[in-house]
Amino acid sequence: MLEQKERQAIIALMHREVVPAMGCTEPMAVSLCVAKATELLGTRPEQIEVLLSGNILKNAMGVGIPGTGMIGLPIAIALGALIGRSEYGLEVLRDVTPAAVAEGKQYMEADRIRIGLKQGIAEKLYIEVTVTDGQGASATAVIAHDHTRFIRLVQGTKVLLDAPLTEGEGLEESAQEKELDLRKVFEFAVTTPLEELQFINQARELNEKASQEALKGNYGHSLGKTLSRPLGKGIMGESIFSHILSATSSACDARMAGAPIPVMSNSGSGNQGISCTMPVVVFARENHNTEEELTRALVLSHLTAIYIKQSLGKLSALCGCVVASTGSACGITYLMGGGYDQVSYSVKNMIANLAGMVCDGAKPSCALKVTSGVSTAVLSAMLAIQNTHVTNAEGLIEEDVDCCIHNLTRIGARGMNETDRMVLEIMTHKKK
Repeated sequence: MLEQKERQAIIALMHREVVPAMGCTEPMAVSLCVAKATELLGTRPEQIEVLLSGNILKNAMGVGIPGTGMIGLPIAIALGALIGRSEYGLEVLRDVTPAAVAEGKQYMEADRIRIGLKQGIAEKLYIEVTVTDGQGASATAVIAHDHTRFIRLVQGTKVLLDAPLTEGEGLEESAQEKELDLRKVFEFAVTTPLEELQFINQARELNEKASQEALKGNYGHSLGKTLSRPLGKGIMGESIFSHILSATSSACDARMAGAPIPVMSNSGSGNQGISCTMPVVVFARENHNTEEELTRALVLSHLTAIYIKQSLGKLSALCGCVVASTGSACGITYLMGGGYDQVSYSVKNMIANLAGMVCDGAKPSCALKVTSGVSTAVLSAMLAIQNTHVTNAEGLIEEDVDCCIHNLTRIGARGMNETDRMVLEIMTHKKK
């Protein structure tokens, strides 16, 4: 068992990275920044200027905004100014009502909002909001690196906070957090006293509710409902596998289409939180695992994803479902009775299969990518529990599983940068 100090540091890390979020985290982070700037201004803004990094813009263009029936940034920005509350964090629009949405539409139509790309920055997660009241007063708020991390706050000419942050610098990580590897992740998950891990079960509660909500409406492309209908059952059958795919994609359908319900996110992404949670929950239920085994499997899944994201970064050209599904592959392997070796085999199988899946923004069709990732997680676990894995003679795979992980994150964080730029160019220059 890890020492108490090390366990507490990892638990603190998980509390920071596994948090409730309502709606897609990128537009919600923009709305949060608008709400904070508006609070500093002290009155409803007459004008709002929003400057964003390319990755934020990419992930906020085509996703539903909770409780509005609308997609994209303008309504998220308008509501952030009108009813947003910064103390809610990524649930900033928790108080949205039909009346607020109607007022938000009028605000948008008054041509008060300007959105653009922030030039000359290296950070992939960057949001800068300046609001003015029409009488010369202004306020500015800046978020960078993390979806809720304010690095600059200005009220008129008074600088309240100025902590420039470039990606990878200035983070308040303990030595224990920086020294994470897959073996330590596994040891933490399976040996930490159970009472210290109970917090993770809130992820199960929130994300199961989101999955069930999707069946009450026609959200997004209704992939989850399609899989659970007679057509889906006729093709996929009634199996643990089909139930995992249906439950996971249902939660994603509801979230990406803007259902007004919170999900438990992981590393700044609700879809990652769903992908870390639902496959593990469904497998445990149908495999008749104990509550303790489920709790430990959820910790293993979520902490694996957090560990991988430490070197990948919050946003990248690599689809987050690759990371989160790798976490769920570990959790499922553990629930099958696997130990550390089998868990490491499942990671190798995942990386060999899904490395290179491109993120082309947050949108309803993310449910398709999530389902692809989760299906691969099940296949990877099935092979791993039989001690079958991709070998170090193949592609990105090395003998050391942590080297495999860092090969994946090097590709996602650095090797795919040109891909990222090309994806944004395509998305912003589509023919009408």
